[in-house]
Amino acid sequence: MENVLYGLAAGLVVALLVFIFMAIRLRSQKSASEKENARLKQMLTDRMELESEGLNKLKAENEELKKANENLRISIQTYSQKPGRKELERLTVYQKAVDRLILNSPGFGAAWQAALKESESEFEKTYVGVQAFIRKIIPMRTDAQVIGEIEDSTSNKE
Repeated sequence: MENVLYGLAAGLVVALLVFIFMAIRLRSQKSASEKENARLKQMLTDRMELESEGLNKLKAENEELKKANENLRISIQTYSQKPGRKELERLTVYQKAVDRLILNSPGFGAAWQAALKESESEFEKTYVGVQAFIRKIIPMRTDAQVIGEIEDSTSNKE
């Protein structure tokens, strides 16, 4: 019976040692997992803060861009209503038409260049000499003004 008691005591000691070893191991694993959880929570908090800051910056930038867009839209609208803007648009259309005619009509280019040089020299003369003095006193009607009056009179008849 003594052998049984020694065997039982040895088994209990071994079981107690295994239990203590497993408890220490479990405690260290629990501590490691708690540290890992704390690290992951901190990483998640940092990431959420960064994303929230980035989102706030994007919202602020979006608002600034909306304001700038509205300001530009108003500026463009104002610019398009300035005096002389319609004339510039019309001149651009005429320039494109002339460029197309020069490319498509072989004889038009030379005639156009000659007419353009004559008109430029005549226009330059209006700033110096007697023509400039007369022009200041008596305003001359251009072909564009005559054409505009004809167009106005035809649109009024309709």
